[in-house]
Amino acid sequence: MHYLLRRQITCIFFIVAACCSNTASAQLRSQVNLPDHDSKLYHFGINLGFNKSHFNFTHHPNFLNPQMNGDTVMGIESINNTGINLAWLVNLNISEHFDIRTYPLNLTFSEKAFEYRLTYPDRPAGENPLTIKKIQSISLSFPVQLKFSSDRIHNMKVYTIAGMKLDYDLAANAGKKNTDELVTLKPFDYSVEGGLGFHIYFPYFVLTPELKVSWGFANLHNRNAALKYSSNIDKINSRMIMFSLTVE
Repeated sequence: MHYLLRRQITCIFFIVAACCSNTASAQLRSQVNLPDHDSKLYHFGINLGFNKSHFNFTHHPNFLNPQMNGDTVMGIESINNTGINLAWLVNLNISEHFDIRTYPLNLTFSEKAFEYRLTYPDRPAGENPLTIKKIQSISLSFPVQLKFSSDRIHNMKVYTIAGMKLDYDLAANAGKKNTDELVTLKPFDYSVEGGLGFHIYFPYFVLTPELKVSWGFANLHNRNAALKYSSNIDKINSRMIMFSLTVE
């Protein structure tokens, strides 16, 4: 499932890039747009995109242990969900092919979920044999990326990026009251990122479709041994694939 979603977003990315490239190619015979854009020390952009995110998790050693679990939770799956990204880009030019980028304002809205297969669902409490627990997230991120660009070919350039980011989840529920039916998460996460994109140069702006993946390393799970939805899970790590358009 995760592979199919990654493939779907990748196809969308290349379709958009191809459409933008065809538009830019139509201008190749007439002019080279914004010839001094890449020689500027810094420039700014507005980024809008969408994401597919899920949790990568490990089962706790007590999972499927009748003495600890009571044969209640028989299966757990992480479900992909869609979200959006809003960001303000700052790009610092350090050489002909290398740039440093960051996003001083970067908000990510996402929703992740776990699907539980229950043997004895508590129907008066709203449980079913397949019960879904959703976890909404509003993250404030601070990424730092190193960008390597190819030579510019008329009105198009390709690049790759790699970097790290720190996330603070404004909606994290760890430590909050009334979370007895939720898997509680810690607010801080740190991740590595990688991706690729295209710069399409138009007469008055640069349009950049970009595809990026993110791997979280922090264990986000604030485990509650008394809660069946939490006790059967050990570690939780974030995973995300993002497609975005930036106007510079």
